[in-house]
Amino acid sequence: MPTAQASHILVDTKEKCEKLKQKIADGEDFADIAKEHSSCPSGKQGGDLGEFGPGQMVKEFDEVVFSGEVNVVHGPVKTQFGYHLLKITSRTD
Repeated sequence: MPTAQASHILVDTKEKCEKLKQKIADGEDFADIAKEHSSCPSGKQGGDLGEFGPGQMVKEFDEVVFSGEVNVVHGPVKTQFGYHLLKITSRTD
């Protein structure tokens, strides 16, 4: 079964998500941004979600994590929880 490791940043608006994505694109550290801005408890660990398989996260999340490019920041991705920036750190098939 495939597995992935990813980090994320969860915020309440698409606009905030896009601003944070730009900060990361401009060279700021993903983990530092997650610690400062993410409303998810994983923010304390720099957004690290650890390793998981398909179906363990919400559908919108899974679609990106198991098909998107690794080591690239994806998003905003809207889920029932808010808007996410996702960084896939590894994936096995």
